[in-house]
Amino acid sequence: MRMMMKARMDTQMSNQVTKGGAMPNSLKSVMERLKPEAAYFTPEGGRSMILVFDMQDTSQLPSIADPFFQEMGAEVTFEPVMNLDDLQRGLAALK
Repeated sequence: MRMMMKARMDTQMSNQVTKGGAMPNSLKSVMERLKPEAAYFTPEGGRSMILVFDMQDTSQLPSIADPFFQEMGAEVTFEPVMNLDDLQRGLAALK
């Protein structure tokens, strides 16, 4: 299922990760593991990241979110999302 994850990182904790030099490795690890189809970085509410990726099973939620909680004190949300092709298939099923 295509999911959108938003991670809003605690400024003080993410400052420590950034100053300590671990931020690039943390981001690389996330990107390699989730292989997102889209990744956006924004200053919304502090350091924030939005990833769109395919989640195979909801049992993945803890392993995806926990590093953000532990390393950066992040608030993490997940939402199922669709692209245009998904929406068109869903609308066609209404007929």
